Amino acid sequence: MAAAAVAALLAALGGTLWLAARRFVRPSVQQLQGGGNGKTVLMHGKTVLITGANSGLGRATAAELLRMGARVIMGCRDRGRAEEAAAQLRRDLLLAGGPEPGPDAGGAEQLVIKELDLASLRSEEPRLDVLINNAGIFHCPLMRTEDGFEMQFGVNHLGHFLLTNLLLGLLKSSAPSRIVVVSSKLYKYGDINFEDLNSEQSYSKSFCYSRSKLANILFTRELARRLEGTNVTINVLHPGVVRTNLGQYIHIPLLLKPLYHLVSWVFFKTPAEGARTSIYLASSPEVEGVSGKYFGDCKEEELLPKAMDESVARKLWDAQVSTLNGLDASGELDQPLQRARF
Repeated sequence: MAAAAVAALLAALGGTLWLAARRFVRPSVQQLQGGGNGKTVLMHGKTVLITGANSGLGRATAAELLRMGARVIMGCRDRGRAEEAAAQLRRDLLLAGGPEPGPDAGGAEQLVIKELDLASLRSEEPRLDVLINNAGIFHCPLMRTEDGFEMQFGVNHLGHFLLTNLLLGLLKSSAPSRIVVVSSKLYKYGDINFEDLNSEQSYSKSFCYSRSKLANILFTRELARRLEGTNVTINVLHPGVVRTNLGQYIHIPLLLKPLYHLVSWVFFKTPAEGARTSIYLASSPEVEGVSGKYFGDCKEEELLPKAMDESVARKLWDAQVSTLNGLDASGELDQPLQRARF
């Protein structure tokens, strides 16, 4: 009996050590640039707007694109948190041996914080090469945005739908340009219920998150169709399971937290690892001209049929256009909207 217990303990210890070793030998972000062949794709002269860049995936994405020479705009709602994140990004870049982000040859700051006042953004920025729709919220209790939308659908999807449409003119004038949308594998568990898109009748934390991520994919595919011939591409990705603060609303019993932290350290990706596919889609020449596709780990992946339903995608687009004041039926800007909230 004792021998069996010792054997089980040793097996568990060996498994943990093997997983930890596997964790440390994962390829670096740089190795996965350009599809994993070790090429670094420089982004000098490119302007990138990232939503949700204060922490987690967004901050990791911003850090790597800064290292690659991009001018990064941190689209934010909380300016104080964004200032803290920007200061940390500058420190990290210096510690890594890179130059501190400062004005470029034309005098433009390389790291910029902007509250997402879209009328101002469109008038102040001469170009936008990449838009990364990254901001998100996960498994929150039933809450509403300032505009009255269910929070997960509003933040994860509607806000980005609005932001993207309002910046399409700038993206088209900057072409070739790219739009990158961060979704999730959990889209598989969502459905689009047109009778209750705003969760007025019922609410499920998990279903509403999955629905918002399915909507991200349907939006990507529909916009790709509408953008054909413009030299503006849009692709969507899942980052995998990443160790970020996105799970702040998930309650874990106190006694289980040490186990959870161990499991997340062994099995979950770091933010830098999770950001690889976003960086790849934003920068790699391998996806130049590719649009309307779904990626994971820097590779194209197949979608479930419900995520490729063109009729649902068009109906959802029309429903969103009618919901968001300021967009006409063609999806083009009709009048300035005040603010997208993330």
